[in-house]
Amino acid sequence: MEERVDIIMELEKQLVIAIDGPAGAGKSTVAKLVAKRLGYIYIDTGAMYRALTLKALEEGIDLESEADLAELAQNTEIKFIKAGAEDRVVIDGLDKTEEIRANKVSNNVSIVAKVAAVRKELVRIQRGLAQAGGVVMDGRDIGTVVLPEAALKIFLNATVEERTKRRYQDLQQKGENVDFEQLKEEIIRRDELDRNRDVAPLKKADDAIEIDTTALEIEEVVNRILEFCKS
Repeated sequence: MEERVDIIMELEKQLVIAIDGPAGAGKSTVAKLVAKRLGYIYIDTGAMYRALTLKALEEGIDLESEADLAELAQNTEIKFIKAGAEDRVVIDGLDKTEEIRANKVSNNVSIVAKVAAVRKELVRIQRGLAQAGGVVMDGRDIGTVVLPEAALKIFLNATVEERTKRRYQDLQQKGENVDFEQLKEEIIRRDELDRNRDVAPLKKADDAIEIDTTALEIEEVVNRILEFCKS
């Protein structure tokens, strides 16, 4: 606790911190810890797209229908709430925190996220959440599109092999049996979709600091970002 207070006192103002990177680079875990250490609000934009994807799958909506997905985005309420030390994702009043991390959602979220009308609606919400500062937001286009004026932009990366290993271990812990090589192919496919979509593709902002997390422990990455905050 003392360390967190020291960090807050050393910062001249409440910063807006953007953390981007591909799937499995450690964005969510790192962003949560940075926010906790700074006493900031953590906003998981990826969870918002996952939430919408889950609802579309549950309701049998055609993921290739941009009109249907746009209407869904306008009629879906997504909230982040605290439950003790946990951040929970609530969709239309129902806690769907675990469900949005299912592999079927991971394999389809890039399709939903590439729809311009969907991104426009969610970006509007995300910018509103960051207006007051004191926010750590992670995603794939935060530093380039959502918050281009962010005081600090971080781009996390890691090898495909390492990112696959992390995702594999995560799914195993949740009881999902997946094939490692198939999962690797899915991550490569998702990278291609994210990088090549017409709307807000995944890319490093020109003024972002890139950190390769392949051989780093989570705490090492967090500490590096905190040092950048101080400077």
